[in-house]
Amino acid sequence: MDTHTPDLFTPENGDDAAPIEQHASQAYLGYAVSTVKARALPEIADGLKPVQRRILYAMGDAGAQGFAKCARYVGEVLGKYHPHGDSSTYEALVHLAQPFSMRYPLIDGQGNFGSRDGDSAAAYRYTEAKLSRYAELMLAEIGEGTVDFQKNYDGKFEEPVLLPARLPFGLLNGSFGIPVGFSTRIPSHNLKEVAAAAALVIKHPRAKLDEILDKLPGPDFPGGGQIISPAEEIRQAYESGRGSIAMRARWSVEPLARGQWRIVVTELPHGVSCRQVLEEIEALANPRPATGKKEVGQEQKRLRQFILDQVEAVRDESDRKSKLRLVIEPRSSRQDPGATMAALLVNTSLESRYPVNLTWLGLDGLPETKGIADILREWGEWRQQTVRRRTEHRLAKCEERLHIVLGRLLAYVRIDEIIKLIRAAEDQAEAKQKMIAKWKFSERQAEDIINIRLGQLTKLDGVKLNDERKALEGERKDLKAILGDDKQLKKLVVKELEEDAKKYGDERRTLIKAEERAQVERTVVEEPITVILSQKGWIRARSGHGLDPATLTFKDGDGPLQSLECRTTDPVIVLAASGKSFTIDAAAIPAGRGDGAPVNTLVNAPSDDIVWMGTGDLQRPLLMNSSAGLGFLCKLGDLVAKTKQGKDFMSVAQGAHAQVPAPVTAGKYVAALSSDARLLLFPLDEVPVRPNGGVGVQLLALPDNVTLASVAVTDGRTLVVSGVKRKNRATETLDAKLLAGHIGKRAQRGRVCDAGFRPDRVGS
Repeated sequence: MDTHTPDLFTPENGDDAAPIEQHASQAYLGYAVSTVKARALPEIADGLKPVQRRILYAMGDAGAQGFAKCARYVGEVLGKYHPHGDSSTYEALVHLAQPFSMRYPLIDGQGNFGSRDGDSAAAYRYTEAKLSRYAELMLAEIGEGTVDFQKNYDGKFEEPVLLPARLPFGLLNGSFGIPVGFSTRIPSHNLKEVAAAAALVIKHPRAKLDEILDKLPGPDFPGGGQIISPAEEIRQAYESGRGSIAMRARWSVEPLARGQWRIVVTELPHGVSCRQVLEEIEALANPRPATGKKEVGQEQKRLRQFILDQVEAVRDESDRKSKLRLVIEPRSSRQDPGATMAALLVNTSLESRYPVNLTWLGLDGLPETKGIADILREWGEWRQQTVRRRTEHRLAKCEERLHIVLGRLLAYVRIDEIIKLIRAAEDQAEAKQKMIAKWKFSERQAEDIINIRLGQLTKLDGVKLNDERKALEGERKDLKAILGDDKQLKKLVVKELEEDAKKYGDERRTLIKAEERAQVERTVVEEPITVILSQKGWIRARSGHGLDPATLTFKDGDGPLQSLECRTTDPVIVLAASGKSFTIDAAAIPAGRGDGAPVNTLVNAPSDDIVWMGTGDLQRPLLMNSSAGLGFLCKLGDLVAKTKQGKDFMSVAQGAHAQVPAPVTAGKYVAALSSDARLLLFPLDEVPVRPNGGVGVQLLALPDNVTLASVAVTDGRTLVVSGVKRKNRATETLDAKLLAGHIGKRAQRGRVCDAGFRPDRVGS
C-alpha cells in the first residue's frame, strides 16, 4: 500500500507549484508592496493616501455641499472604492476633519470628532460632514481631463488615480505612516510659505536650498507652539529628508492679586496633549518603582522632591470652544517663573522633539526619502503636467464649441433655405445629409442646426453668436500660446499659486525662534567627598578625603572594589563590563554611613556589572582594554554619557568583558600581561586613538582559554607586578634588565615571566 502523502508545494502537484519558502516570499512581498503603495505612504502629487483620496472623491461625487451623515459617506466609500473595514475608513474621515490634526482640514465636521487629548469621535451615525473650502483645491479640476481614472476593485465604477491638487497638500497637512520596510513623518507647513517656495522652484528649477528656506523657514503646526531648533538643524533635516526638530510649549505669566502669579500654557508641541502633560507631572510627583524593582530609585526620589518644591497644582482649564489653557500654580510666589517652567520643560513633553522623515511615493511610483528641494521640483513638474492637460482639455472644448458656433452663424444667413430643405426632407437623417452635401456642414454642425429652437433665430441671437465666436477665437489663441510655450505655462502655474495663496492662505501659527534646550541648575555645595563602590555594585559617598579603609563596612559577602576621591560638583564616570559608560553627578550619589544604594538606581546597568569609576581632568588619557586582549587610547571625557541609558563606548565580543582602564603616564611602553603569566612590552604609539570608542586593536596575542589579565603604561625602566607568590611577597618590581627581554611588537605572544613569578596585575 502506498502511504506517500504528496507535498502541496512540490512539482509533483503541478508545473506551477513552488517550494513553500518561495510561496511565502512572494506572498509577503505582495503584502509589503500593498502596504507601501496602497495604504501607508502619501503621493507627492496630491499628498494623499488612497483611502483619503477615495473619501474626498466619493464626497465630491455625492455632492457633499451641505452636511450629511458620515455613515452615508462611509458606505459610499466602502461600496464603490475601498473594500476594507468601516472603522478604519471612518477614522481616516475623522482625521481629515480634525483641526488639531490637519493644518488645513479638507472636511468640515459637525458633532463630536474627538479631541487633542485622545478622545475618540462619536459613531458615524451621529456625526455629519461636508467638504471644506480647502477641498476645492483638490477637486475643482477633477472633470477637466487633468488626471487618469481607473476601474474600482470590482470594475463597476471608475476612480481617479490621483487628485489634481492645486497646491502641495502633502507639505500643507503633513502625513504619518508605517508600511513594511518604510516609515514617514511629514510635518505640516504654512500655505502661503509653501506656495511661495513652490513658485520659486517652478520659476527657478535650480534654486538652492537656502533660497527655498528663505520662503519656507520651517514647519507650521495646527496647534502652534514654538520651534527652538537652530536654523542649521532645520536646514539639515530639509536637505536630507531626515532629522528632528526641537519644539517647546508657549506660555505666559498671569499676575494675580497680592503679588501672586501663575503660569498659563496656551500652545503645546504638536502631538502633545494636556492629558499627557498632567499624567507626566503626576508620575514625577508620585513615582513608581521601575520594572523589576521593589522601590523607587534615588534619582526618582530627588526628582519628586524637586518637582514638589516647584509646583503646587496643575489643572486643565481648556474646553471644546476655547483655546488651550493649562494652568500651573507655583509653590511660592517668591519663586522664579522661568526656573519653575524650566523644571517642567526638562521633565515633561512641554519640550519635545518632532522626528522628520520625508518619505513619499514619487511620480515614478517608487518610495523614496527626498529633500525639500526635490519634493518641490517634483510637485512642480506634476502641477505643470496637470495644467497642461487641463489646457488641452479646455482647448478641445473651446474648439468644439467654436465649431458649433461657426455652423450656427453659417446657418443664420441661410436660415430660409435650410428651413425649406428640412421641410422637404423625409426625415432628419435625409435633411442632415442634404445640408452636409449642399453647404459642407459637418455631421456635428448639421445635428446641432436641426435641433436648434426657433426662438434662437432672432437678430439678437445672431449678434450674440458673433460675439461668442470672437471670444472663443481669442480663448483658443491664448490656450494655444500656453501649450506652445513652456514659459507661458510656468507663468500661468505661478500666477495660480499666488492667487490661491492670497485666497486661502493664513498667518503662521508656530513661532520659529532658536533657543537653547531647557536646563535645570541645582545648587550644590562644593565639598570634598569619597565615593566607595563595592564588589556587588553598591555605591555611596562619604564626606572628606583620606578615609581609613578599615572604617568602611559592607554587607555580608560583599567587599570594597574601588574608592574615588572627588568633589560634589564633579561628574563620576562609570564603566560597565559590557563596554557601556555612564555618567553620575557626584551630588546624586547617596551619602552617609549606610551601605548606599545599588548602582542600577543611578544608571541603566546591572549593579554587579560595574568594573571601574573615574573622575577629574576630562582630558586625561586612558588605555581602554578588554579581556579579549583588545584596546585603544582615548580621553576620560570621551566616556561621558548624557543620559541614564549610557553610551555604547567599547565594543566587547561575546564571552569577553571590559577591564579597568590604565592611566597613560609619561611612559612610552604598554605592558600587557596574559592570564598564563606571559608579559609583553611594546611602544605606546602602536596603539590607535579612538575618541568615539569601538573594538580596538589586538594588544597581546592570546590562544584559546587565555585572557588579558592587566595592562599598564611604563617607562621601560621599572614595572611593578602584583600577585607574586615567591617568598610571600605581594608585589615585586622588575628592573630594566629583566624588562628588556619582554620588549617586542604589538600583538605578539610575549614571554613567560621568570620562574617563581605568578603575576596577575601590572602597574607602573
